[in-house]
Amino acid sequence: MDFDLGAEATALRARLRALVSAHFDEGFLGAFTDDPADLAATQAFCRLLAAEGLLTLAWPVDHGGGGGSLWDQTVVREEMWAHHEPRGAQYMGLNWVGPALMAYGTDEQKARHLPPIAAGEVIWCQGFSEPEAGSDLASLRTRAEPVGDPSGADGWRISGQKIWTSYAGMAQWCILAARVGGGERHEGITMFLVPMDSPGIEVRPIRSMLGPHHLNEVFFDDVPAGPEAVLGELGGGWSVIKTALAHERVGIARYARCERLLSALGAELAPHWDDLPAPLHAAWARALVQVRVARLLAYRTVHAQETGGVPDVIASAARIAVTQCDQSVAEVLFSAVEHRALEAKAEAPVHGAVEDHWRYAQAATVASGTIEVQRMIVAKALLRGEPV
Repeated sequence: MDFDLGAEATALRARLRALVSAHFDEGFLGAFTDDPADLAATQAFCRLLAAEGLLTLAWPVDHGGGGGSLWDQTVVREEMWAHHEPRGAQYMGLNWVGPALMAYGTDEQKARHLPPIAAGEVIWCQGFSEPEAGSDLASLRTRAEPVGDPSGADGWRISGQKIWTSYAGMAQWCILAARVGGGERHEGITMFLVPMDSPGIEVRPIRSMLGPHHLNEVFFDDVPAGPEAVLGELGGGWSVIKTALAHERVGIARYARCERLLSALGAELAPHWDDLPAPLHAAWARALVQVRVARLLAYRTVHAQETGGVPDVIASAARIAVTQCDQSVAEVLFSAVEHRALEAKAEAPVHGAVEDHWRYAQAATVASGTIEVQRMIVAKALLRGEPV
């Protein structure tokens, strides 16, 4: 299978790699480490990418983008994830909050929110998951009650709790799902754009092996929101969520990191390759095949975006493949270096990236919707006779 996207894509990859190499050392493992300088470096790098016209390369020009193709954006996405996401927490705003605003936002919302995202100046978090709801997002219980006029013309008061909220402790804005009025499941779900410094918001970090700054629970206690905070139609939030999740699931290109780590560690192990056990050779080959399959399914999703939309089933199939290859590669890499993966970063193979990748991979089949939910989406499509 030839994955070459052409000469322009090759030149873009070279340009991105040169920028990453110039601003990050080989031991960079992402923004969410114990060193606050790593987060600061990613924020500065986002502003640099914006100045270079690369941060929102595929956004329309009239929304602050470069007017490039979705394949251009795919190259950017792959190179960023391959190099431990030097955009830090920005990918959420770039990858799907911005597109959701373009699709559902008012002119005023677009004018207020899109320029700061395109400039790399703002971090967004998403208020989706809730306790006792898990991946059943439609069971959310956070509520928005109108102030005065029942239509919400006088504003809203939002109360509830969200959990596993990435970046909540550093974000300036939250795109928040809350229920308005009666109804169950998808009925009444409405999306709000809420400043994180609003009175009544409390963020509590959740300690985990993913590192500081990452996961949080967020409490909303009678949080005020004006009528202009509603994104899309009242009660129409489920359509916004489906659009957002389709973009999110294809936007996390961890298959690119998997392939880069297999290549980098393979190069380090080359002098001793024949000494490795035969089962590991076989597992390595299977992992590489999984990476290529994940890439192919991701490209199919990009093609669907390019030709008019992303059916849930296509995005879910790609997400299943990406998460599975993420975990398979993590196990192969760890098996290849064993205890050396846990050595100090300066001495560990590929600068400690094996242990870092393994930790993050454990959550891969839960984040962005569990693999069980993705499988149900695919299974239902098969039962309906839809192409998968």
